[in-house]
Amino acid sequence: MEKNLDKNNLPKHVAVIMDGNGRWAKKQGAARVFGHKNAIKSVRDTVEGCAELGISHLSLYAFSTENWGRPKMEVDALMQLLVSTIKSEMKTLMENDVRLSSIGDIKKLPTKCNNELESAIEQTANNKGLNLILALNYSGKWDIMQACRKAMTATENNKLKAKDLTEVEFEKFLSTSGIPDPELLIRTSGEYRISNFMLWQLAYSEIYITDILWPDFRKEHLHEALLNYQSRERRFGKVLSE
Repeated sequence: MEKNLDKNNLPKHVAVIMDGNGRWAKKQGAARVFGHKNAIKSVRDTVEGCAELGISHLSLYAFSTENWGRPKMEVDALMQLLVSTIKSEMKTLMENDVRLSSIGDIKKLPTKCNNELESAIEQTANNKGLNLILALNYSGKWDIMQACRKAMTATENNKLKAKDLTEVEFEKFLSTSGIPDPELLIRTSGEYRISNFMLWQLAYSEIYITDILWPDFRKEHLHEALLNYQSRERRFGKVLSE
């Protein structure tokens, strides 16, 4: 599958909504947490696949602001899993020159999670390869609202005039400032929605939906998504060819 990819026509930024852990666990007759634990291999395969192809940015929707509404046992397990995974994957991140970053209101994560995340971000800050972006306590609406507040503060402090607030200027206030918008969004589990993820940034992204549940997602499935992306004509609302 990889050999069929046009290495000159790859997205700079791939975003993934990792969905289906709970349904995968249910099929195994296990608790939802079992699905989350078995999804680590999928994350590793996707990160390695993107790094091998030279893709610059990979965003993973790891925990949304709405996910706090899940059962406390599941949320606690997810937070513990986040800490343990970051620790266990640090060596691999360093060996593969992967830089870790995050978007979202991470200050509201449990202290241990926040500390572990910030430590990993600091340790990998000088890596030059793939930028692995974890969306944690993130939602697209939150991102736009916090950007609006920053823009309003800038105008109040006379650092920005309202008439100068263009789309380009507004994007500087988003959590993804300096990062190109995703050209490709992959969603697993067959659901046809973007679940409050990167509402501004996904305006013209190509969307690829697969029925594969996230714990079963492997490198070959990433390659399939990229091949599908390469088969499309990106128009951005224009007519490019007849």
